[in-house]
Amino acid sequence: MKIALIGYGKMGQTIEKVAKARGHEIVCIIDVNNRPDFKSAAFASADVAIEFTTPTSAIENYRQAWAAGVPVVSGTTGWNAQLPEIETEIKKNGYTLFWSSNFSLGVNIFMAVNKYLAKLMNQFPDYNVEMTEVHHTQKLDAPSGTAITLAEGIIENLDRKTAWVKKTETAENEIAIKSIREGQVPGIHTIRYENSVDSIEITHDAKSREGFALGAVIAAEFTAGKKGFLNMHDLLKF
Repeated sequence: MKIALIGYGKMGQTIEKVAKARGHEIVCIIDVNNRPDFKSAAFASADVAIEFTTPTSAIENYRQAWAAGVPVVSGTTGWNAQLPEIETEIKKNGYTLFWSSNFSLGVNIFMAVNKYLAKLMNQFPDYNVEMTEVHHTQKLDAPSGTAITLAEGIIENLDRKTAWVKKTETAENEIAIKSIREGQVPGIHTIRYENSVDSIEITHDAKSREGFALGAVIAAEFTAGKKGFLNMHDLLKF
């Protein structure tokens, strides 16, 4: 498969390594200094583009790729407020976007466990729930997209919680998300339920970027030739 990379930071470089190891060809790499290459024949030859950039540039990157007829797999977070607009644009024009707040297979299993635990805890209203997420200092958005997805999974299954907030003092219906930025941490997400007698805690701790990169490449393999707005539920079937 021919892959174009949009964004060539540490994540883009890891994706390149994983993609080549799986037998794929990188036909074009676009970064901040060569954006005109969106209009190149090399970019247009790609079966799919994998995009990891910044919240401020992601949507324009999608549109540039779609204009070239190239479907996109993206892990950029922080632009979620525009998601309904983008979904409408995809449906109207027959574009393809596979988007996930986290491509790690382990994280997506963790998300399923999170929803199941929230469903169980719905029977025990004396437990409060909060979340902590830790990432490297280069991560621009806070809370992380993964933390927001986890919070939404809790809200779907825990009747007493209807919103998440970026603060420690919360109302009874709110989930507090604490964001920490330090060092080169790939990503740690911890969900904690606590009452006066005990606590229950689940954690996912990413050891490196390779798990995210592998998931993104597997998503690209899945996306090639498909249409519409896709996500990890489509890929993993759970």
